[in-house]
Amino acid sequence: MTRHKEMKLEIRGMTCEACAAHVEKALEGVPGVVYVSVPGWESGLAIVKVEDEVDADDLEAAVANVGYRARVKLAEENQRDAVPIISKGQSADHLHLMVIGGGSAGFAAAIKGAELGYKVALVNAGTIGGTCVNVGCVPSKVLIRAMEHYHLAGEHPFQGVHTSKGALNWLQVIAHKDELVAELRQSKYSDVLEQYPNITYIDGYAHLVGGNGVEINGETYNPEKIILATGASPWAPPIPGLEESGYLTSTTAMELRELPKSMLVLGANAVGLELAQIFARAGVYVTVLELLPRIAPFEDEDISVSLQGILEDEGLRIEIDFQTGKVEAREGRFYLHGIQGSEEVTFDAEQLLVATGRLPNTSGMGLEDTGVSLGNRGEVIVDENLRTTNPDVYAAGDVTGRDMFVYVAAYAGGLAVENALTGAGKAYDASYIARVTFTDPQIASAGLTEAQSIEAGYAVKISKLPMSYVPRALAARDTRGLIKLVADESTGRLLGAHILAPEAGEMIQVAALALKLGLTIEDLRTTMFPYLTSVEGIKLATLAFEKDVSMLSCCAG
Repeated sequence: MTRHKEMKLEIRGMTCEACAAHVEKALEGVPGVVYVSVPGWESGLAIVKVEDEVDADDLEAAVANVGYRARVKLAEENQRDAVPIISKGQSADHLHLMVIGGGSAGFAAAIKGAELGYKVALVNAGTIGGTCVNVGCVPSKVLIRAMEHYHLAGEHPFQGVHTSKGALNWLQVIAHKDELVAELRQSKYSDVLEQYPNITYIDGYAHLVGGNGVEINGETYNPEKIILATGASPWAPPIPGLEESGYLTSTTAMELRELPKSMLVLGANAVGLELAQIFARAGVYVTVLELLPRIAPFEDEDISVSLQGILEDEGLRIEIDFQTGKVEAREGRFYLHGIQGSEEVTFDAEQLLVATGRLPNTSGMGLEDTGVSLGNRGEVIVDENLRTTNPDVYAAGDVTGRDMFVYVAAYAGGLAVENALTGAGKAYDASYIARVTFTDPQIASAGLTEAQSIEAGYAVKISKLPMSYVPRALAARDTRGLIKLVADESTGRLLGAHILAPEAGEMIQVAALALKLGLTIEDLRTTMFPYLTSVEGIKLATLAFEKDVSMLSCCAG
């Protein structure tokens, strides 16, 4: 009798389902292989059943021959990677908590439940880790940093300093991105579950069936409490011809293995702007189209206007006040017909990226039949304690349609569990959170804009400090951007902070903490900030409320 053994291979370099199919076909061609499974390109894995005499080197070589990298995992690694799974027919009695969704909010919720001593089931369909690590924050920031280095080569700001700028190896950039994604998905999600024996992982789609019933893979479970943390997905507006033409989303754009010569980016909020600059710096002629009167439309207007000028100087074409009427795809190009102002216009390019927002993942779950109310965009309606209209069901993260940031999702996941299992009654508060758009320069903001402050009834005072007054920016020979602070005129309390600067994301947390603690401009002004740091600009901006900072010496205040 022929003996068989199962082997698991770690695969690097897969970026789409076609890659997974290539790897699967290559392994099937190795003599002695009787079965191959590649559970989705995102998994970074291939599972093979082979005859006993098949050598691991033959499997790795077969994968290398089709352009990917493979490593057969040792037995102890496979044991380490194992996640407890409830299969059909097994029991999951006496579940205190079921968390539906395997992203940031879901993991935070499951871990909090386990830390509190409860028995938890974590349910997820498809790739573990959610948006951020797989198709959001992590891969986009890898591409942003790679293109930042490439863009600066040969354009060093110091006079007389030059570096060579060779041809861009886009495939290598994508490979580095995929490698980090696979590593973090394993280390920050799959490996983490092993540390919590009272968390059981269930792979499958959850459907609520009334009361506290949840049906998964044909089995029904009855947890005491349920946390909905299913996240959100890219959304495209109902533009005539769009679906028929096909288009890129933020997910598929980062999977491109060949760069187009030109690209239209529909939507000029954070995701659209980040991706637009990535592709522009990679050599693509990018046109950004925005429906509203300015890019980054939810940021303070001074920030938006300044960023637009910087991006246009870099070579991006930006068109605002554009209402798309219809989309056509013909002869290898996309054509967007619409109205700009009062004129009919058409824009065209080889690729079309739609970055017009995200919709919560709630369809097909049976929520409406379980007493869970949804909003107009399918978001789960929750109260200040993150409880839905079903008292045993809570929701956290992007599925609620608010504050779609990974760190807010994690905060909400833990909060929802505390409230659900312990009755803590803690209120959700994201009023002070920092928001960062990773363009170059970055946008970072916290609190209210000038317009929002006035709309809320405040009499405000404003400080606007160009980065050219910040010694760190002068030393770096990069003075792009500004710092804008909004304060209550009567009390001096900080209401909002808005920064456009290369290191804005590293600067904003001081302002976020000041907002959380209710600090005043005077509190910030009388705090010492270290010299030759970017964050010192916040102190200089507080001084600019009352003084002409051009009249100050270094470190003076």
